[in-house]
Amino acid sequence: MNATAAAADGQRAWWLRTLLVLQAPRAVFAALRDESPEAIEARQEPVTALVFLAGIAGVLLAPRFGRLYDDPEIDALLVIVIAIFAGGIYAFFSYWGWGWALSLGVRALGGEAPARRCRHVLAFAVAPLALSLVIVWPLRLAVYGGDVFRTGGADSGTGGEVFEWLLLAFVLWSLGLLVVGMRTVQGWSWARAAGASVFAIGLVIVFLGVARLLGAGE
Repeated sequence: MNATAAAADGQRAWWLRTLLVLQAPRAVFAALRDESPEAIEARQEPVTALVFLAGIAGVLLAPRFGRLYDDPEIDALLVIVIAIFAGGIYAFFSYWGWGWALSLGVRALGGEAPARRCRHVLAFAVAPLALSLVIVWPLRLAVYGGDVFRTGGADSGTGGEVFEWLLLAFVLWSLGLLVVGMRTVQGWSWARAAGASVFAIGLVIVFLGVARLLGAGE
């Protein structure tokens, strides 16, 4: 097998793992221990796709997006553009910011924390969030249409709350996979893996809180 065919097979395997992580996450995260140049190159595109889709799903969860149609100048095309643009920005900063925070969390608990490995664990951990974008959101839009982005729309009742709880379940699923990923890659106990994940989440929340306070003070 020549190098080109081997690279194609490796990339195909990592694309398959973007789905496998939802069913057998330990095997996928264990494969992240391979940090050879070939393995890193093979998973770059799947990592990028997962992070980008999760970024869009993340910004759609923001309360501000639920009020976009309150502005009569915003139409469906503009909502799509805003979601893609904002999702891309959010994905970029989350990938690097959360990855850095995870690396610090691992080091704080005495582990080895290559930054790239932490970022890749994060990327595969948000697979459920990316999945919500292609499963939950189309269904939600099919049921409620533009009311999803309008204050007091048809989705403001029990049905809308069901979708919100469903989306929250996907977020919690991603957080659970993050702990599984840290435990598998680091070979840690559940408590230690959860500790590193909580450290990273807390660090980012503190950073965002400080940034908001500084912004409010200007």
